[in-house]
Amino acid sequence: MKKKIVLSLFISSVLVAQSVELEPLSIVSTAIKTDELKSTDAVEIYTAEDIQKAHVQNIYEFLNQQTSVTAMPSYGNSYSQKIDFRGYGMDNGYQNILITVDGRKINNVDMVPQLLLGISPASIERLEIIKSSGIVKGGDGANAGAINIITKKSNAKEITVYGGTHGTADGSFYLGHSEEKFSINASGEAQRGDGSRYINNNGDKDESSMRTASLNVAYNPLEELELRVGASFARTDITYASFLTLDEYNNDPKVAGATNWGAANQKYDTDALNLGFSYHFSDKLSLNIDGAKEKKRSIYNSGSPTDYDYDSLNSSLNYIDNLFSFIFGYDLFDGNLLNTNNDLTKTSNALYFLNELYLGKSTVKLGARYEDISFKSKTGENQDDTLYGVELGYNYALDREKSLFANYSHAYQSSSLDRLFDWSTGAFTGYVKPSESDNFTVGFNYFLPTNKLKISLYYISLKDEIYYYSDPTWTNSRNTNIDESYKYGLDIYDKWLINEDLSVVLNYNYVQAVIDKEVENGEDYSGNDLPGVSNHNIKATLGYSLNRSTIFSLTQTYRSSAYALNDFNNNFTQKQDAYKSTDISISYTKESLELFAKINNLFNQKNGLWVEDNAIYPMNFCTTAIAGFKLKI
Repeated sequence: MKKKIVLSLFISSVLVAQSVELEPLSIVSTAIKTDELKSTDAVEIYTAEDIQKAHVQNIYEFLNQQTSVTAMPSYGNSYSQKIDFRGYGMDNGYQNILITVDGRKINNVDMVPQLLLGISPASIERLEIIKSSGIVKGGDGANAGAINIITKKSNAKEITVYGGTHGTADGSFYLGHSEEKFSINASGEAQRGDGSRYINNNGDKDESSMRTASLNVAYNPLEELELRVGASFARTDITYASFLTLDEYNNDPKVAGATNWGAANQKYDTDALNLGFSYHFSDKLSLNIDGAKEKKRSIYNSGSPTDYDYDSLNSSLNYIDNLFSFIFGYDLFDGNLLNTNNDLTKTSNALYFLNELYLGKSTVKLGARYEDISFKSKTGENQDDTLYGVELGYNYALDREKSLFANYSHAYQSSSLDRLFDWSTGAFTGYVKPSESDNFTVGFNYFLPTNKLKISLYYISLKDEIYYYSDPTWTNSRNTNIDESYKYGLDIYDKWLINEDLSVVLNYNYVQAVIDKEVENGEDYSGNDLPGVSNHNIKATLGYSLNRSTIFSLTQTYRSSAYALNDFNNNFTQKQDAYKSTDISISYTKESLELFAKINNLFNQKNGLWVEDNAIYPMNFCTTAIAGFKLKI
C-alpha cells in the first residue's frame, strides 16, 4: 500500500508590544461557548485584528495564507473557490466542510462551492475552524469539520480603500452603534479588477467585479428578550479563462489557449434575510429561534438562470451552569433549485442535543444528532437518507497552563442534487450513498503568556466517500462512492511572542489520505492516494515591528506536488505542480489612520490547478500588489 505524508507548516505575524500577553480565547461559534484551553476539540481561532493585519483582498486569501485551510479557484473562478483541510482533496473537500456565518449555513444544495467572497473581511469579528467536529450542531457536511464566521457587533467605525495591479480597486466600510436596548451595524464592500489572463485573441481579459453589504439590528424591549433582524446581499460578475496545455502554461500562463472551450462569464447574486429572538427565562435558561430566507441566482454566459430558494429554521433551548451545560435543538431546511430543465428540492429535519459536564479539572462532552434528508425532482423520483451524528469529547486540565483532550465524532455528508439528477433532463441518475466518517483525535494544549501551543493527532475512517468517476471514454462516467478510505495526521499550532518586536505562529499539519477499497468499471483504486491532496503544505510569515507604528511581514507559502484531481489511478503523466508564493507587507499606523502596502508572489512564480494531463488552470502566477489606507472614525 502506497504511503503519502502531508505536512503543513504555518508561521504568521502578530503585532507585539511589550505589554501584550497571550490568553486563552473563547470558542463562541459552537453550541456551548468554551475556553479553548478546556476545549475537547482541535480548533483554530482568528480575530478581527488577525484579519486586519493580513490586509487580504478576500477571505479566501486569508484562509490560504494565514490558516491551515487550502483554497484554490474553482476551475479558474477565483470568486467561488474550493477549500480543503484534513485531506479530503481539492475537488470535493469543500463539500465535507460546514461553513456558517452568524450561525446560518452557506453550503449549497448543488456542487457550487460556498460563496465566501460575499463576506467582507472588514465585517468579520472572529473566524473559528473546528476540525473533525461540528456535526451535532451544524449537521450535514461536517465530515472534515466546520468553519464558523462571526461578524462584528461593536461600536467601531472604519473605512478601507486600496488599489493595485491589474486594475484592482476596493472600498469597504463598517459602521456600528449600540445603546442599552438597541444596536445596529452595517458593512459593505465593492471591488473590481481588469483581470490577469487573456480570454481570447482580441486582448480581452478575465475581468471581475463584486459588491456586498449587510445590515443587522438588535432590540431589547424587555431585559429578558432580544429581537434581531438582518439582511445582506452580494453581487458578483466574473469572467474566467479556461484551461491550458502544459506547453501553453510553461510558455505564458496569461494566454487564452488554443485547444480549449474558451472563457466563461458568471453572474452570481445572493440575497438573505434573517429574523430571530432570544428569551432568557433565567440567568441559566434561554430559548433561541432564528429563521433565514436566502435567494440566489446564477447565470452563465447570459444564458438561462438557475435560481435557488433556501428556507431554514434553527431553534434551541439552552441551559448554562457552572456544573453542566445542555443544548436541545431542532433544525429545518428546505432548498429548491430551479432552471429550465430542473425543479429539484433538498429538505432536512434534524433533532440534536449537546451536553457538557464540568467535573473539577475535567470537561466531558456528549452530543448526538438525528437528521432526515430527502431529495426530490419534478418527475417524482427521490432519494431519502436517515443519518446520525455523534460527538464525544474529554478535556483534562493538568494545571492553569496545560491540558489534554480526546474526542470522537461520527459525521456524514449527503449527496448534492446535481449528483443525483441529470442536469439537462432532471431525470434521476441513480442512488449515491451518503458519506460517513468516524473521527478520532487526541491532543495537548500548553498556554504561556508568550507562547500558545496546540498539538493533536487524528485518524479518520470513511465509508462511501463521494466522488465523480471520470471514464476515459465518458461512457460510464458517473457520481458514485469510494467503498472504504482513511486519513490520519498530526496538527501542531504554536503562537510565540519572541520579544517585543518579533513574533511567530506555527501551524503544522501532517495527513495521509488513502483509498482503501474501491473498484469502478474494472479499475481497482485500492491502495492509491486520494488525488488533489498535497504531501506538504507550508505557510510561513515572519513579522517584525520596526517601531511602534510600523510593522513588516514576510510570508512564504509552499504546497508540494499532488496527483491531478482526476488521477484516481495515480498514473497520469502530469502531476499537480508544487505551489509557491512569497508575499511581503508593510503598514504604518498613526492615531486613527493606517497606511499599508502588500506584494503577493514577489518572485513571479507560476502556479496552477491540474485537473488532468494538459488541463491546467493558472492561478496566482504573477506578481501583484496593492496599497491603501484604513481610517477609523
